[in-house]
Amino acid sequence: MLQRMYTAYGIVASQFKQRLSPLVTFTGFILLHGLVTVGLVADRVFFPALRRTKISGPIVIVGNPRSGTTFLHRFLVEHELGAGMRIWKMLYPSPTLQVPLQPLLPLLEKISPARHHAHAAHETNLTAIETDDPSLLFRYFDGLFLYGFFYAWSKTETLDGFEQRFVANAERDFNWYESLWRRNLVSEKRDRVVAKLFSLSLRLPQFLRRFPDAKVLYMVRDPLETVPSGLSLVTGVLDGRFGFWSLPLEQRQHFIENMYAALLRLSLRFHEDYTSGRIPPDNLYIVTFPRLMQQFDVVMDDILKFVDVEPSAELKQTIRSIADKQRRYKSAHQYDLARFGLTEERIRRDYAVIYDTFLQDASLNESSLSESGSNDEAGSEQAAAESQQVSPA
Repeated sequence: MLQRMYTAYGIVASQFKQRLSPLVTFTGFILLHGLVTVGLVADRVFFPALRRTKISGPIVIVGNPRSGTTFLHRFLVEHELGAGMRIWKMLYPSPTLQVPLQPLLPLLEKISPARHHAHAAHETNLTAIETDDPSLLFRYFDGLFLYGFFYAWSKTETLDGFEQRFVANAERDFNWYESLWRRNLVSEKRDRVVAKLFSLSLRLPQFLRRFPDAKVLYMVRDPLETVPSGLSLVTGVLDGRFGFWSLPLEQRQHFIENMYAALLRLSLRFHEDYTSGRIPPDNLYIVTFPRLMQQFDVVMDDILKFVDVEPSAELKQTIRSIADKQRRYKSAHQYDLARFGLTEERIRRDYAVIYDTFLQDASLNESSLSESGSNDEAGSEQAAAESQQVSPA
């Protein structure tokens, strides 16, 4: 972990000419790691229920960022199909630590990294249900968040090398997920996990060998939508923290090209495992974004059957209400490919196998980038929020 921090510090210092601020941040990470370690040990004394808590039939949402995963994840958690991870509980996964820290959340929110997000595109905060991927950054200073915010700037750290190490660390990371999820089940008083892990696209067969009863919902959306939207989200965070768009063009484009390659790798690696039969069909249900938007009620009926959940009358009514709103919703967001040095032709060429396998009809259902905008996750979340009063999960 210290070696990775040293590498990341060197990247930040050279790329952004900042030395003191990242030093303070990384020192905080080390202190956090020590505090959490103490809390994990204390949990064995103060939360004996952990010894009896098992991970059974986890629901895991996988798919590239901005493909509709956040909306589906939060919907399942908010309607009590299981427990999802909140950002602050990934930072402080020990229930022993959570008890005294919970009253301090308003204060912690002021220094949270989530404050750099553009909320119009992706609303989040410390208590929001979020992807489980940053838990690896918080615990080991590793994972795809390390690559996306640090190593993608490097001239020496390659994507191939990073992926090899990432896959090699699967056992360590899956052990951590299990420990994290068990604690969250106890903390949230639930008996089933609902996780979101876009990084599983790189090692889904290994994950299913470790959790053979997992139910994986894989989200697919037109790359002409997900690629610029995903890049916009990441660069928006970096712009808020480091002034990304004021950096020299060559420096920005180096980062964007590395991020583009990483997003492409996620899609192609899943496609390779899927078409080669390395993913058991009983563990997988594929959801395309156009169907989620236009046939939400039909898709949810399929999903609930797949995850062995019998919906209540109230849930059925909520699904019908959201389905009606999503069919009529149009997002105001527009994404300019040229801003990222990309073209439609390049994306269609690079993602050709994704279009051929999963999205032959999808391009007919989604708006082009040159028109009024795109149906995105923010739109899905707004449609859900307008149709219901969400109770805490």
